[in-house]
Amino acid sequence: MAEQIPMEAGAGPVAPPAGPKQRSVRVVLLALMIAMLLAMLDNMIVGTAMPTIVGDLGGMAHLSWVVTAYTLATAASTPIWGKLGDMYGRKGAFLSSIVVFLVGSALSGMAQDMGQLIGFRAIQGLGAGGLIVGVMAIIGELIPPRERGKYQGMMAGVMGIAMIGGPLVGGSITDHLGWRWSFYINLPLGVVALAMVTAVLHLPKKKSKPKIDYLGTVLLTVGITAIVLVTTWGGTEYAWGSARIMELIALGVASLVGFFFVETKAAEPIVPLHIFRSRNFSLMAGIAFITGFVMFGAVLFLPLYQQSVQGASATNSGLLLLPMLLSMTVVSLFAGRVTTSTGRYKAFPIVGSVLVAVGMYLLSTMGTGTTRLTSGLYMAILGAGMGCLLQITMLVAQNSVELRDIGVGSSTSTLARTLGSSFGVAIMGALFNSRVQDEMMARGGAGVTERSAQLNAASLAKLPPQLREAYQHAVSSGTHGAFLLGAVVALGALGAALFVKEVPLRGAGPKPSGDAPDAAAATVPDAVPAAPESAPADAVESVDRTDVRQKV
Repeated sequence: MAEQIPMEAGAGPVAPPAGPKQRSVRVVLLALMIAMLLAMLDNMIVGTAMPTIVGDLGGMAHLSWVVTAYTLATAASTPIWGKLGDMYGRKGAFLSSIVVFLVGSALSGMAQDMGQLIGFRAIQGLGAGGLIVGVMAIIGELIPPRERGKYQGMMAGVMGIAMIGGPLVGGSITDHLGWRWSFYINLPLGVVALAMVTAVLHLPKKKSKPKIDYLGTVLLTVGITAIVLVTTWGGTEYAWGSARIMELIALGVASLVGFFFVETKAAEPIVPLHIFRSRNFSLMAGIAFITGFVMFGAVLFLPLYQQSVQGASATNSGLLLLPMLLSMTVVSLFAGRVTTSTGRYKAFPIVGSVLVAVGMYLLSTMGTGTTRLTSGLYMAILGAGMGCLLQITMLVAQNSVELRDIGVGSSTSTLARTLGSSFGVAIMGALFNSRVQDEMMARGGAGVTERSAQLNAASLAKLPPQLREAYQHAVSSGTHGAFLLGAVVALGALGAALFVKEVPLRGAGPKPSGDAPDAAAATVPDAVPAAPESAPADAVESVDRTDVRQKV
């Protein structure tokens, strides 16, 4: 049975007491981590299996759509899942997203041709959008703000595990069980998460019957789809100045303009625009966008540099990312602990932005003679910066909105990071390809086309020595430009972080000394007045939450 978490008046919810109830919270958190792992791990595993899938199903011309369909569906569904959780209840929306993801996984494993696989991957992506948002929103509803940092830091650890383990697990599964098990492996993990959440998680049910913003949903979906397609196709499938790309840009802009207009009139907007009145929320959305831009660009081009210039195999290049991912995980956990113990957080976005900018600049200095030890140190600096930013941005974003909007707040922050990654990969990729081609032309390697950017260590060894050296210098030049752009973009995050207003986090913190040993046992009425409409949005954290949280 769910019980009310005792609260101290004016302090928000306190942490669940130790004992059986605390163990129940840990069970829920374990289920949430499994769900997050499913969403993050899937693309990494499937990417490794793609050559085998193409060999079995054919359809090489449509290969990119296996990833694009998943990415599109995830991005487009993210804000919708967040709003559904706010309207109808967090638990029901989260369980539904798990079911959709598992259905998509099972169907993908049974696909008989490339067209079926693409369609089923889109279904899988729809569920993945709800997994990521659901995890963050449930943590936001279940855990007091003061305690939330350390738990969200664990999610950064899950991200690191996915990035490191995904290629290794995917390769092993494909080699020993077949590519279909790259999808079937999700089923037992998903069923475990589904059972654990169903049995242990108890949250308040929503009794209202709000109106669904259908028009806003359609316009936002079309706008996001157009943006992702532009960043995915631009410079690859179509030239940046082609009619198709221009049409998509026009469609995206028109849809988003229409969306913002509709949201000002909707009774239950899919993304309430009032959340952007909070300076902190808007700044954190911008930092999340930049974090996605830089991080996924680095994850894409670092293995390419390691394989082409440093001679690493595909598997080893994934392992060579360990310095970045380990430092990201350790620093994220540290930042969460410090935030929990002190209730303060502004230093982390500032320090993180500086470290990201410095790390990207150092990576831009790498050449054909850079050792793996040196590049590992540079990656560790970048990872430390990411660790300061990843979960703190979500924490501050959640605390900049009222509890009733925590779903859309979480989904908007997640969407900003997703769109940032799309733009980062597209823009950094365009710069990289341009510099590779220019360098190859200058060094007499005109016979190597744009597709040479996909050469791995094995195929590179087959090139004539002069052409191989030219290509290594070209890749080094390309990564120099891409990483230098990332460093400049990271300075934008620093500028935003400097304007963050630090509002003390409420909730459980270190037990105060003094004459109130039983303060944690005090309770408050079932309903606490919400912040008045005229109150500044950034002061939401200073007003007692409207809902009384329940613990597991």
